[in-house]
Amino acid sequence: MQYDVVDLIMQDHREVERLFDELKNHPEKRPLLTPVLCGLLVAHSRAEESEVYPAAKDAGGDDEVEHSQEEHAEAEQLLVKLLDAEYDSPQFDKALQDVVDSITHHVEEEEKTVLPGMRKRLSAERRYELGEAFARSRADHLGEMPGQATREELLTQAKNLGVDGASSMTKEQLRKELAKAASS
Repeated sequence: MQYDVVDLIMQDHREVERLFDELKNHPEKRPLLTPVLCGLLVAHSRAEESEVYPAAKDAGGDDEVEHSQEEHAEAEQLLVKLLDAEYDSPQFDKALQDVVDSITHHVEEEEKTVLPGMRKRLSAERRYELGEAFARSRADHLGEMPGQATREELLTQAKNLGVDGASSMTKEQLRKELAKAASS
């Protein structure tokens, strides 16, 4: 069965929104759902970064991809803070709200610009190919937590951002460059 990558991305967006609602309204579920949320967001991000963003860039969406990559880097930093907070603390509530605000903003922008642009600029066949690649990559990354990116994944993120000289950087240098981009 074939799936359009845009539809798959939007399905993940709806699931993340559902998880946000559960985490806000049912604090007793936080110990179980926080790692689920973080794992889903990391897998989703890695799949977009490795499979979708290069195709979107090739189709003329350079600025959109760079901006989305910056937002992914920011979200990952926020997820680390969320995981570090005690589930019943005010710090968790603040960290959760920061994650919700950041991800909601990213989803709104992506669904207004990047995804409609992909529907317009990419053939249905290409979107189905990307759907397969996205689903496969997402499955490969499920269970990974924020802050655990490999050098290769950091290099992909840097490439999506247009960072000069990234291929000669160490993992720590790449991490610092991405953190800078996330805070700018």
